[in-house]
Amino acid sequence: MVYHRIGLSWHDSIQESIITTVVLALIGIIISNTFRFYQPVSKNFYLLGGYIILLTTITGRTLYLTFSALHPDDVFYHKTYLTIMPLRGIYYLLMVTLMTIFYWFRNKIEDQTRARQREEEAEKLMREAELARLRLQLQPHFLFNSLNSISALAGNKPEEARRMIQQLSDFLRGTLRKDDQQLVSVREELRHLSLYLEIEKVRFGHRLNTELIRDERTDELKVPSLLLQPIVENAVKFGLYDTTEAIIIRIETSEESGMLIVRVQNPYDPATARPNSGTGFGLSSVQRRLYLLYGRNDLLLTNHQDGIFTTTLKIPQHK
Repeated sequence: MVYHRIGLSWHDSIQESIITTVVLALIGIIISNTFRFYQPVSKNFYLLGGYIILLTTITGRTLYLTFSALHPDDVFYHKTYLTIMPLRGIYYLLMVTLMTIFYWFRNKIEDQTRARQREEEAEKLMREAELARLRLQLQPHFLFNSLNSISALAGNKPEEARRMIQQLSDFLRGTLRKDDQQLVSVREELRHLSLYLEIEKVRFGHRLNTELIRDERTDELKVPSLLLQPIVENAVKFGLYDTTEAIIIRIETSEESGMLIVRVQNPYDPATARPNSGTGFGLSSVQRRLYLLYGRNDLLLTNHQDGIFTTTLKIPQHK
């Protein structure tokens, strides 16, 4: 419309507009490909300004030669073209600058997005590696304790030793099947936990008793596999190691506010109970696994009152 207002025919005006748009589109492709392979840093911004001026000059010269070739003998056209040349130049500069800024920002954002994705993938791999390390620590930790118990039983109670070996075999076989399962149902986790408790009952005999209070609504809720064993093992250690009397380990599951709640209770006397020397695995490994899986440090709580030590585990349930 501007071209037509200054005296060009509609045909020439539309023709010029189309050619100008095509040339600017080609310049845009050049700019896009440039920033695909080159991202200027702040100290090189003066090169960016030179790049814009260079492309503006190429655009203006290309269009001038093209239009001159289309109207070689049109004196009015040449005078008109020269008259609006400053306006054309400003328009070319504006368009090239806008395209340059657009593609520079777009590629910068894409680079930042890719960098953030790489960081997230690296963090995920690190979390998975640490979780795998914690799981690998769990099996030898329990295995060594069980083998010590089997060794103690082999001399005077060979039948119980053989029974414990069979139960240990079943337990480890189930553990290996779970290696690729990060979350399992509460029903499956409790079934696996019962294998561990059977082994411990062979070891401690009538002194170890368990009570399971299971809310059936929690059967299909999810829990990280092998998470309950170190909690119950901690309860057995502090409940039995400092007493010769029979004790009860109470395990209770419930659902509260969209969370699976597991409470494990055992007798506890702070005056006599002392952590045994060892790897220090226990509850600290559970706390670490929960943080790696859910990014929270408030999912494992402990307290002791009236001679009872209670470990409360909270597992968020993703719908």
